[in-house]
Amino acid sequence: MPARSLYAKLIKRLRRSFPDADLTVVQDAYRVAEAAHRNQVRASGDPYITHTVNTAIILANLGLDPVTCAAGLLHDVLEDTSVTRAELQAKFGKEITAVVEGVTKINQLSFRDDLPTLEMKQAQNIRKMLVATAQDLRVIMIKMADRLHNMRTLEFLDPERRERISRETLDIYAPLAHRLGISSWKWEMEDHAFHHLMPDTYKEIARMVAMKRHEREVYLMQTVALLEKKLLEAEVAATVIGRPKHLYSIYEKMTGQGKDFSQVLDVLGIRIITQTDAGCYNALGAVHSLWTPIPGRLKDYIAMPKLNMYQA
Repeated sequence: MPARSLYAKLIKRLRRSFPDADLTVVQDAYRVAEAAHRNQVRASGDPYITHTVNTAIILANLGLDPVTCAAGLLHDVLEDTSVTRAELQAKFGKEITAVVEGVTKINQLSFRDDLPTLEMKQAQNIRKMLVATAQDLRVIMIKMADRLHNMRTLEFLDPERRERISRETLDIYAPLAHRLGISSWKWEMEDHAFHHLMPDTYKEIARMVAMKRHEREVYLMQTVALLEKKLLEAEVAATVIGRPKHLYSIYEKMTGQGKDFSQVLDVLGIRIITQTDAGCYNALGAVHSLWTPIPGRLKDYIAMPKLNMYQA
């Protein structure tokens, strides 16, 4: 999609989320980024500006504000163009300049790959990134949006870079998205990385999932409707969301539990969202009235939060 069309899409999305907002800062950011990146081209052959606009669209789709999206448009100008810090600050002020500088700082970090376990490596690298961006969470949001769009266009890079970026995404960015509660980014990052690191396994699982896709979709719709009816009868205020599990999560189930595809029980996932802890337990009671719980499979993260304090 041409950059101008992408920009129009960004503005439309922001106006939907912030109907009364002044979008001048976004318009100015687009003009500066477009001029700064004018002669730059991505590996795909697309003008570089399409990447920065797509980064801003990813942020806007998550509901982030116009100032953050403006910083997303500008996130590479200090590192990859002739625009200086002084010029950026003169045009956009200290706030946006500090955010763009923070993204540049992340790009200059080196991450450790020599720790004995994956968990230790992930924890150390995430800690390093959080320390680097401690003053403003928007920095890390922009960097993750930048990474997500790069993962969407990774096929245009050489195999060595694809592998390095995919491993870094699985080790750092997907776990970080999970910790920040941005599940949609986590799932998409993981599936893109899985596709590039293990293409044959990815294609095989995708083939097996596709074989009965229609039956699963029908079953999912029926189950969501049944749950909504039961929760209504029980006077539990809740939102029910059904989705097929993503390919990498299925792969993790298969390898982690030593099972083949036919033995993976939760290829589909259903999420029930309530406003209170009591509502959550009441919803659980409604679920158990419909289906018998499997011994040992229930995890109560309200009573016993995860180590990262996640509760659900």
